[in-house]
Order: sequence, then structure tokens, then C-alpha cells
Amino acid sequence: MYFIRMNFFTIRDLENLSGIKAHTIRIWEQRYSFLKPKRTETNIRYYSGEELKTILNVSLLNKYGFKISQIDKMPPEEIGKKVLSLNSVEAQQERVINSLIQAMVDLDVENFETILNSCISSRHIEKTITHVVFPFLERIGILWQTGNINPAQEHIVTNIIRQKLINGIETTRAVLNLNKTFLLFLPEGEHHELGLLYVYYLLKTRGAKVFYLGADVPLKDLQFVIKLKKPHYLYTHLTISSAKFNLDKFIKSVQSQLPGNTLVISGQPVKNYLRPVPPGLILKHSLPEVVEFIFKEK
Repeated sequence: MYFIRMNFFTIRDLENLSGIKAHTIRIWEQRYSFLKPKRTETNIRYYSGEELKTILNVSLLNKYGFKISQIDKMPPEEIGKKVLSLNSVEAQQERVINSLIQAMVDLDVENFETILNSCISSRHIEKTITHVVFPFLERIGILWQTGNINPAQEHIVTNIIRQKLINGIETTRAVLNLNKTFLLFLPEGEHHELGLLYVYYLLKTRGAKVFYLGADVPLKDLQFVIKLKKPHYLYTHLTISSAKFNLDKFIKSVQSQLPGNTLVISGQPVKNYLRPVPPGLILKHSLPEVVEFIFKEK
């Protein structure tokens, strides 16, 4: 629908981003005044970027102890002050994620980068990526899959995050000596590098040797590097693969064309993989599971 490209959101988008059920949002609209959606010619609700910001702040305050009836009486300035006053670690983390979403919606590149820089300065890059960036990406990732975020917004925020990760990889020093070699790649048709770059950063901090092939890599290129460097593990992180991508077919291709290698796969498609896991394959459902796997390696 055209209005989506004009930076408007459906009630399902608000549900995904705020964690508040669509049914509850409808009730709030009927009882309170802080949300006033417009409707299309076919009577479908849609919400502006400002209303998205409002629901993010309202849901955050409500989650941490404020009643909706109480919030409804607050002017926008007071709501903003109350959000800033939340002092639990969890609330502060969610506030930062909401701020990143708001900066993305506004295409406020400077503010988006300022928020990230502040997090990296206070928490360091590893905790920033783990506790802020990837929860942020999970929330807006729902919209990427349905096309409800403008591609310009996606490209801007992912490129900024990518720059931070690359800078972290270039400047970090190993604190351990992990005597293992990893070959990192994304299969053909997969272009979302952030998860792969994050694992590259983690491996480098732990002293592992990494060969980073990047995105959209044909298996014949893997064969060439494997033959020369003989890595202990092949690793890939799948985010949003094309509709033509078949995980089971990909696994079988790797095992037939690259026999004798251990392949580690993480990401969204892994969660739906229900077949028995064959020898030489390690499946991790999330990046935290990958982190745990790396930590256990010696």
C-alpha cells in the first residue's frame, strides 16, 4: 500500500515494535486520547511516525509501573521526562532501543550514530551489539520481512552498524588464544552481513584465526579456500534469505561438495529446521548460542 512508503504504519507494525497486542491498542484508542489513527478508503487503520514514537514511550512506561490512565493525562514533555527517569538496567536498555527506532523512523542519521557511540563508549562494542543492536534488529526485522520499512531506512541503519562492527574488528586485541581457524561466509542469495561480522569480532577478540569471505559466496569459492587453509569450522549466519533458498538443500550441497568439514549455521531459518541433524553439522538457533559455542572452544 502506498501510505506505507510514506512512513506510516499498520496496527500490526505497532504491535511488533512495541510488544503491545493489537487488541490492546484498539482498546487504548477507544478509552484514551494519545493515539488517533487515520484510516484508508477501505477503513484500515494506519499510524504516523509520531504515533509510533508515542506508543513506544507509552508501552515502556506502562511496562515499568505507570497506569495507562495516568499516562494519558501527561503532556508529551512529561512523558519524555518520565521515560528518561526510568533507572532499571532493563528499562534503560529498552529506552535506548526505542530511541534507535525513533531515529530510524526520522532518518536522523546523526542521532542514530550518537546513540550507538554513547552505548559503545559506556558498554563497549560487544555488550552494545549483544544487548542493544541485535534486539533492535530483531524488532525492526519483522517489518523488513513484510516490506513495511522503507529500504532507505534499512540501508542507513545497517550501514552505520556495519561500520561500527568493522571498526571494532580492526581495533580489537585478542584477550585469549583460541587455537582454531574459522571460515566465515554467507551463501549465494544471502546479503545480511551483520550477524557474520559480529561473530568475526567475537572470534578475533578470542584469538581465533578467521578467513572472512563475506556475502553471496558460491560453494566453489569455499572449496578453494578450504583446500588451501583447512579451517576447523565453516560458519554462516542466515538472516533473511531469498524465497528460493532451501536450507535442507544447502546443507546437502555443502556436505556433498565440501565433505569432511564441520559446518556451523545460525539464524532464523534454523529455528524451523525439524530434520535430524547429520554428522558434521552444528545448528545454533541464535547468536547467543553461537557466543556460548565460541566460549566453550579451546
